[in-house]
Amino acid sequence: MHITELIARRKQPLVSIEITPPEKGRSISELFGSVDQLLPFKPTFITVTYHQQRIVYEDVGAGLTRKIPRRKNPGTVGICAAIYNRYKIETVPHIICGGFDRYETEDALIDLQYLGFANLFVLRGDPAPGQKEFVPEPAGHRFASELTAQIAAMNRGHYLEELDNAVPTDFCIGVAGYPEKHYEAPNLADDLRHLKAKVDAGADYIISQMVFAARPFREFVDRARAIGIKVPIIPGIKPVTNARQLVTIPREFHVDLPEELVGRITRAATPADAARAGVEFATRLCRDLLKQDVPGLHFYTMGKGRATAEVLRALNDER
Repeated sequence: MHITELIARRKQPLVSIEITPPEKGRSISELFGSVDQLLPFKPTFITVTYHQQRIVYEDVGAGLTRKIPRRKNPGTVGICAAIYNRYKIETVPHIICGGFDRYETEDALIDLQYLGFANLFVLRGDPAPGQKEFVPEPAGHRFASELTAQIAAMNRGHYLEELDNAVPTDFCIGVAGYPEKHYEAPNLADDLRHLKAKVDAGADYIISQMVFAARPFREFVDRARAIGIKVPIIPGIKPVTNARQLVTIPREFHVDLPEELVGRITRAATPADAARAGVEFATRLCRDLLKQDVPGLHFYTMGKGRATAEVLRALNDER
C-alpha cells in the first residue's frame, strides 16, 4: 500500500522507522532484534538506507589494475524483502543518484516493481567515499529532483526508450526535507525551492532530516506550505543517548543540537543517566510535535531500537 494511503487512513499519527543494513559479514539477526523491540508500537513502514559503493583499484601486475567496487553496508533490497516476509510491514528502500546512470536506475526500478515494492524514498546521496563533492555518473542524476522525475515518468509509462504499450510502474515517492537546510544550500529559502522542485517532479510525501526542536519544524512546514508544497511532511526523530553522539551526529548529518540536550548529556553522572536524559528530551520533543498534528513520527534508529522503544513507550503511557 502506498505511504500516502496509509497516512490518509490513519486514525492517529503513524510511527515509522529507518534502519541501516548490517555491515558486510554481520548477521541480520541483530537487525531483527531491533525491529522486534519496536513491534509493540505497530510501525507502519520501515525505510532502509542505501550507501554508495567505494571504488578501489588493485594492482594485478604488468602495469595493470583491476577496478573493485566495495560497499560497507550492502543488502538494502534484501533487507526490505526479509523484513516484509518476516513482519508483513511495508518496507521502503532508499534510491540514490550516486553510482547509477539513468539506464541502470531504470533497470533497478523495474526490478523493484517486479518484486512488488510500492514505495521508494529518493535521495541524491552523499559524495562517494573519498570525494569531497557529489559527482554524478555520466548520464546520471545530479539532483534528487531529476531522479524523482524519472520515477514519476515511469509511473506514467514513459521509459528512456520509446516502447509500445509500456506498462506504467506504480511507485509512491518520498523525498527528504531539511528544516535547518541542506548543508550545501546557501540558505533555507533556496533549499525550500529545491524541495518544491522535488514535489513538482512527482514526490508524494516528505520525511524531514532529524529535528531537535518543535518550533523550527513548525516554521519549516509553514514556509513549505507558503510556497505551494502541499504533500504530507513527517518529522524525523533521533534520540541522542550518549556523549559520542554529540560529536558524530552534527558532523555526519549537519544538524545543530540544542544546548539543553548537550548540557544534560554532558552533565550525566553515568551512561545510564545520559541515555535517560536523551530519551526524556526526545519524548518531550515528540509530544510537542504531536500537538502540531503531524501525520506521523519517523525514527532514525540506525539499527538500534532500544531508545526509540523507550520514547514510544513513554508516549503511550501518557495517552
